Amino acid sequence: MNAITDEKMLAEEAPLDEIDVSRPELFHHDTWRPWFARLRRDAPVHYLAESPHGPFWSVTSHEHIKAVDTNHEVFSSEAGGIVIAKPEETLVEEQTQGESFITMDPPRHGPQRQTVAPSVSPKNLKEFEPLIRERAADILDNLPVGETFNWVQEVSVELTGRMLATLFDFPYEERHRLIHWSDITTAVPQVTGDDAIDMNKRYQELMECAGAFYQLWHERAAQAPKFDLISMLAHGEDTKTMHEDPANFLGTLLLLIVGGNDTTRNSISGGVIALNEQPDEYQKLRENPALIPNMVAEFVRWQTPVIHMRRTAVQDIELGGQQIREGDKVVMWYLSGNRDELVFPDADRIMIDRPNARAHVAFGFGIHRCMGNRLAEMQLRVLWEEIMKRFDRVELVGDVERLPNNFIRGIKDVPVRLHARR
Repeated sequence: MNAITDEKMLAEEAPLDEIDVSRPELFHHDTWRPWFARLRRDAPVHYLAESPHGPFWSVTSHEHIKAVDTNHEVFSSEAGGIVIAKPEETLVEEQTQGESFITMDPPRHGPQRQTVAPSVSPKNLKEFEPLIRERAADILDNLPVGETFNWVQEVSVELTGRMLATLFDFPYEERHRLIHWSDITTAVPQVTGDDAIDMNKRYQELMECAGAFYQLWHERAAQAPKFDLISMLAHGEDTKTMHEDPANFLGTLLLLIVGGNDTTRNSISGGVIALNEQPDEYQKLRENPALIPNMVAEFVRWQTPVIHMRRTAVQDIELGGQQIREGDKVVMWYLSGNRDELVFPDADRIMIDRPNARAHVAFGFGIHRCMGNRLAEMQLRVLWEEIMKRFDRVELVGDVERLPNNFIRGIKDVPVRLHARR
């Protein structure tokens, strides 16, 4: 019996009221599919009374996820945060958990989001594209053709690091610090299952992040307004005193760093995996590169970089025939919603010409929909246009290594070998 069959059997035989889809090992070993399939079929709004995170509701169908994500009057981001686990209330966590517009409800949410939204407006995206193309081409032209290397480190991380440095106007030679800060932001025992994480070291490193950005903030505040994220916040009417609130300051910056890193980075990596799993789709791409824009949306659906978002019910409500009470923790499993067969036939397959690929919920749905979704898609599109100019195939030549994390669907190692165009 192979591991996939064994996992399906375990998922089918498990008592429904004991199924815990928050276990980090499900995502580390990529064995989550049958567990969510069981919940979508038998309990799309599912209550787990006991878990390491306390009791919580799992919302796993596409329909019900959208219902929760669009009802911010009942399902609050502010009441309990956006992650399934509330970090232990230690001094370390209280000072680094932070607050940002993704953890705010209206009316506080809108003004802060609107301050930085112009940075990813259609006009600015058009101006970004030549720079993205230049940097993607530089990365690809310096890869070792015919040799094995880690695609994540050499391409996914490198491209996102360069773009983050551009968006923040952060010192370009120090761009990998941004990636590191993004990684440690979501690396806490409650989402990784790793109790060996040195939380004091994490605290010190996030304080270094805060210090670096405080310095940039004061420099930008003293200058004429520019069009980077720090300058926009420092000069924005609703955000110009943000630096006086340490939690809001650090929380907002970490949100922008993580948001600019994880979606693009892990979708770049996931796309290579998907095309190697289904070579017929890779051949379809070779025959018709015009499918790239739709393929990008399908990559984001299939990968779903942000696995879940949490809300807290602030009043009693019925959802999917279940009675949710005020104060209950409600978790939207975006990863499951994007594999809902009622919306995406043959949902576990990548289909680069899938007609409704853009119906995915990977960017969220409603007022908290990812602000940088179009920038992420543009980076992926431009990268794949440049890949197809140069290489016949990006071949997966070893085992993929994933990260144990129930919040970010992270990929650590994708060993590949490049085959030049013939």
